[in-house]
Amino acid sequence: MDFISNIITAIGNAYPVANVVYAVIGTVLTWLAFHKTIYRILGFFFTRRFKPAKKQHKYAVVIAARNEQAVIGNLLDSIKRQDYPQELLTVFVVADNCTDNTAETARNKGAICYERFDNERKTKGFALQYLFECIERDYGTKTFEGYFVFDADNLLKEDYISRMNDSFDAGEKIITSYRNTKNFDESWIASTYALHWLRSIRQNHRARSVLRLATNIQGTGFLFSNEIVEKGWKYTSLTEDRALTADAVAQGYRISYNDAAEFYDEQPINLRVALRQRLRWSKGHLLAFAETGPYLFINIFFGKLFIKTRFTDKKEKKQKRTFKSVCLGLVESIRHRFASFDTLMQLTPLSVFNLARWLVVPVFMYACYCYVGGVESVAFFAGGTYLAKLLRFIFPFEINFSSGAGAFFTGLAMQVWLRILYRVGKYIENTLAAIYLFIMERKRIIKMPFYKKVLYTLTWPVFDIIGRYTTYVALFVKVTWKPIPHESKVTIEDIEKNKQEVTK
Repeated sequence: MDFISNIITAIGNAYPVANVVYAVIGTVLTWLAFHKTIYRILGFFFTRRFKPAKKQHKYAVVIAARNEQAVIGNLLDSIKRQDYPQELLTVFVVADNCTDNTAETARNKGAICYERFDNERKTKGFALQYLFECIERDYGTKTFEGYFVFDADNLLKEDYISRMNDSFDAGEKIITSYRNTKNFDESWIASTYALHWLRSIRQNHRARSVLRLATNIQGTGFLFSNEIVEKGWKYTSLTEDRALTADAVAQGYRISYNDAAEFYDEQPINLRVALRQRLRWSKGHLLAFAETGPYLFINIFFGKLFIKTRFTDKKEKKQKRTFKSVCLGLVESIRHRFASFDTLMQLTPLSVFNLARWLVVPVFMYACYCYVGGVESVAFFAGGTYLAKLLRFIFPFEINFSSGAGAFFTGLAMQVWLRILYRVGKYIENTLAAIYLFIMERKRIIKMPFYKKVLYTLTWPVFDIIGRYTTYVALFVKVTWKPIPHESKVTIEDIEKNKQEVTK
């Protein structure tokens, strides 16, 4: 017992220094994320606007579908309703391991459909890889200037492709768009996803597009140049969108955003399905960090010096160096390095790192510190959230406990309690984000009763809570790709009718 007591005492004595290091690390991480505050401010006021295109480009639309008979017809109908010349659009569908009539429905709606059966490689990324192999074999990927990627449950606003063409004609190579939700009010689970996509728009996409940085692709509703798939589709992990985003930024591509191009997506309404999907996302994010994080880190310091392109074999033409070209090159280098840093910060699992350092210093080492010196005048409602400050003002309780084993376990319990109090406080504060989104995006959100908006405001913070804990679980479990069922009967005509009611 003396041996254990000596170890605890040694750890407790080291706590003051460790706590300083803990605080310094926290400060550094806060400063590393400071640019996100700037994004929020810019996103409130600005987004990039694109001039009308001078040329209408030729595109392919690619859709990976697994047992999507119930919804794919509505997507294909919305593509036919586009105000863009249909002769410049070719729709490709890969019916991936389907056991229903997805392929037949797609062909009846005019799409070119390939069927794929592979029980080993089941991710959406593998389905897209197969589809691009078929396109290269039968048409040639260079036949089309750009490729749209959609999920079978999506619906497109009638001017969607025209607006995205504005961005493409402006020289952008990869563009994402405004992701709205067609079943926003179907359940509180669907609403958390819907608000998440709107938050991404306001806090990430809008500002990054203005600053000509690289925002992140989010699964569907994006367009890229044919040069991205000149060597085929390489992104077959659990989250192919994150892998493409990280790799594109590492190669120097910027990923733009078009706020005027709007599409609709169906969100899960079942908690079990949502948890399964979020676990897959978390695992995919961890894999993307492991695979591309080192490249992004190198880019921050060395630019593209040690990065070989993975997309094409094209060599940049040597141009005569002028003062203007040198200045433009310097600006591009700064942009690329900061975009690499920004994307690395998105991929880095900070929640895992923060949990680990919290368990080591504030929990275990603090408990050892209490074992040595006891618990003296510790506020029961300590913390920096508005909730903690209010409770501390109303109930100025303090805890005192003499040194020893009792103080050790009291210290442990106090840190866990304060963590819970902190999270509850952040939960309440985060509901303000939902209020902000409902106000700012009121003209684009489908019509719903006021009581549902109140309910969804209160349940919205659950989205981030689920994401945090699925990330912890994803560290230790094997995750396989499983399809998300889509059954919504909502059509683009239904949404347009709903929008008309909102604007009255």
